[in-house]
Amino acid sequence: MKKVSKLSLTLASIGVFMIGLAGVLQYKAYETLENTVSYEKVTMKDVNAGKEEVNTNEVNKNEEAVTSNDNQEVVSEDASNDSLAVEEVVIEEELEDVKTYEEVNTVPVDPIVYDGLTMNQLAEKLNRSLNSTISGKGYLIASYSLQLGIDPYMATAIILHETGCNGTCSSLVRECNNVGGQKGSPGCGGGAYKAYPTLDEGIMGYLDNLYRNYYSHGLTSPEAIGPKYAASTTWASQVNNYIALIRSR
Repeated sequence: MKKVSKLSLTLASIGVFMIGLAGVLQYKAYETLENTVSYEKVTMKDVNAGKEEVNTNEVNKNEEAVTSNDNQEVVSEDASNDSLAVEEVVIEEELEDVKTYEEVNTVPVDPIVYDGLTMNQLAEKLNRSLNSTISGKGYLIASYSLQLGIDPYMATAIILHETGCNGTCSSLVRECNNVGGQKGSPGCGGGAYKAYPTLDEGIMGYLDNLYRNYYSHGLTSPEAIGPKYAASTTWASQVNNYIALIRSR
């Protein structure tokens, strides 16, 4: 029994020792663990806090830089837009100063119709040889002659030769508006020479006859027209003299 008791006492002592040792080891392990965890927590917190401050500052700086760049871009765009607006205004003002051809050349240019002359110039030239009853009819003679394709100088020369209107027109012109010595009915005073209601109709009737009976048949010169138009052998030369007179005036 004494042996058993000693063995039990020994085992009990060993058990107590082991329990005590286990408690000590557990306490040391716990303390070490607690210190380690506490150290890690503090270190990580401090590191993270430092990183957060640095990152916050960097973010603020970046935001300020971006804001500054955005402002610069906005200012640049505004300045660019203002510059474009100014340029556009300048261009519009410059365009307003540019005159078109129609604005610059306000005097219309009349076309040349015959012998280097405009219609008005030709009419004025003919009028300088038309006197008495037929005075001022140069425009009608010029325009209708050119419409028919007749030489207006020759047409006027024949009128002067037949009626004497370089001075005082004959009674055939003054009484019956016959400017070319045309024959037909109704007769002027019952005679063979034709009477026209108005002077303009008499002039146009004469030019129609000159075209229909002479020009359309290729008779376009005083020499070609003379033998058919009049019995006088000097008719062509006298008409040519009038043509030269008209050209010279």
